Amino acid sequence: MRAIVVRDRDAGVDGLTLTDMPYPHAAENDVIVRVHGAGFTPGELDWPGTWTDRAGRDRTPSIPGHELSGTVVELGYGTTGLTVGQRVFGLTDWARNGSLAEYTAVEARNLAPLAADIDLTVAAALPISGLTAWQGLFDHGRLTAGQSVLIHGAAGGVGSIAVQLAREVGARVIGTGRAEDRDVALGLGAQTFLDLAVDDLRQVGEVDVVFDVIGGDILERSTQLVRPGGTLVTIATPPTVQPTDGRAIFFVVEPDRARLIDLAERLRAGRLKPIVSEVRPLAETASAFARHRRTPGKTIIQVTDGQGA
Repeated sequence: MRAIVVRDRDAGVDGLTLTDMPYPHAAENDVIVRVHGAGFTPGELDWPGTWTDRAGRDRTPSIPGHELSGTVVELGYGTTGLTVGQRVFGLTDWARNGSLAEYTAVEARNLAPLAADIDLTVAAALPISGLTAWQGLFDHGRLTAGQSVLIHGAAGGVGSIAVQLAREVGARVIGTGRAEDRDVALGLGAQTFLDLAVDDLRQVGEVDVVFDVIGGDILERSTQLVRPGGTLVTIATPPTVQPTDGRAIFFVVEPDRARLIDLAERLRAGRLKPIVSEVRPLAETASAFARHRRTPGKTIIQVTDGQGA
């Protein structure tokens, strides 16, 4: 099968190559998915799991990418809950070969069924962004109706989903980003938008929840905005500064089939609209990874043709 692989940790994006790899093996409780759409996180080439397995052993050449949509083509021993020919979407394991390949082995519990009328390309943009947004806002941030939330990177893959989920629950949403993100963020439901390059964050006042995807100085300055009893949630880096009378939480997204099913239902009903900014073929993965490329939402790699069974 054709796949994008990395072998040299120091090579960065330049080390991404398209090559032939062995067809994957379906271990116990795995399924093999013929991948249609694959999503990725630009920073994953820095993640330890890209280079080593859970025991810390080198596992290169490895295949990056951790979001996918596609069709189940094979079941491992003992696998239940999914069937051959079923359309699915979800997450691959952080420390196993990922989704930037024509076929990949995935634990069945990390995947959810996908209705026939949901576009596979759009579905591939939802697993990490959707689960991260939900877990950050509600599981960790405990956001409820009537509260206020400041969402950094409001037009990005995670932020754009977070804006929509927060608005649906009845929260007051302040989004941030670059000037060119303003219309996107407001169109998704943010009631206020701040340009991080020119606007003073302090004009936001105090909020119940800050959801940060940026880190650095933005994360540190945001601690001052958390009202007593509130929460700062970040996926960027463990915070070094705590709110005066609140919580600061760093987390890594976890697979959740039940939540994936819920997100798919919201997508199908038109209550949730992931932003797919670009769709690129597998051969253009390296240029899509380039850090200087900044587009709203997600870039999806179309690995194989067709919408599945």
